[in-house]
Amino acid sequence: MSLTPSNMISLGTTAPDFNLVDVTTDTYVSLSEHKGNVGTLIMFICNHCPYVKHVNSTLSSLANQYNGDDIGFLAISSNDIINYPDDSPENMKKQAIENKFNFPYLYDETQEIAKKYGAACTPDLYLFDSKLKLTYRGQLDDSRPGNNLKCDGSELKYAIDCLINDKINDRLQKPSIGCNIKWK
Repeated sequence: MSLTPSNMISLGTTAPDFNLVDVTTDTYVSLSEHKGNVGTLIMFICNHCPYVKHVNSTLSSLANQYNGDDIGFLAISSNDIINYPDDSPENMKKQAIENKFNFPYLYDETQEIAKKYGAACTPDLYLFDSKLKLTYRGQLDDSRPGNNLKCDGSELKYAIDCLINDKINDRLQKPSIGCNIKWK
């Protein structure tokens, strides 16, 4: 495991559109058709990373709290499945069911979308406003596997609440940290 931080792309960056297969429904999902009225969270995750495993239940909880017409949630896995078969679409579907994801879990087979977003690690989180302009990128919270801090999603929750309430997020945005994306 190679510990990697987010690239922290510029706030205001426009979200690249995509059309990727949702492993839970075997249908294609595009950002333009699935974006929320107020904002959209794009999460680069995978199956085998201990940092993602550590946050899965919190991501599910936040999605249950916020996912809907106002905030859209989309997860993407871009890992090389030849060298990392745990991240295959079949295993992605199992992970989505086990973790009760109520959002599409998309497979980026070509890795083109991860590159367009500048994604570097799993988890890598990007929150966009209604015009698909980046308002938050970074960590879920200060919790990491083994640091004994509760994983509560406080940083992302604050960013979503700011977006919903049309307030400026003036907090320092800290990079996410996790396993590097497994490039081909």
